[in-house]
Amino acid sequence: MKSEKLATLFNHILKLDERLCLLENLCCVIGRDNKMQFFPSKEKCKSRYNKIDLAQLFYVLMDERILFFDAIDEKNNRSKFQFFIENNFTYAGDGNGQSKIKSISRQFSECKGYTYREKQIVFLQDLIIRLQERKRRIESR
Repeated sequence: MKSEKLATLFNHILKLDERLCLLENLCCVIGRDNKMQFFPSKEKCKSRYNKIDLAQLFYVLMDERILFFDAIDEKNNRSKFQFFIENNFTYAGDGNGQSKIKSISRQFSECKGYTYREKQIVFLQDLIIRLQERKRRIESR
């Protein structure tokens, strides 16, 4: 009977430790000096892209497995990408002002589907042109 109580106690301690680790991960970031900071910056990375183009950029990087959060579980990876974008980026809204991203799920769905195939092709062509221009600038130095 004592061993059962001891096992239950250890189980509670381990679950508490797991919860504390989860809270720590949610509340802190690692700074440039590799030290933990408990008040993450509210500043977001701004984009010159509109919302759909920003989604397409990250979707391509995710889908081609250039960037990932979860290399095994595609659904989890996509979910984490969407959460990351929503919490860390703004997009070029109307009137050249920056807009917060409340949800990017619909735009990610558009990137996956074939309905918006032409939009994707135009976006990729523009991205390829920009990368080719950058390559030429580097080569000419």
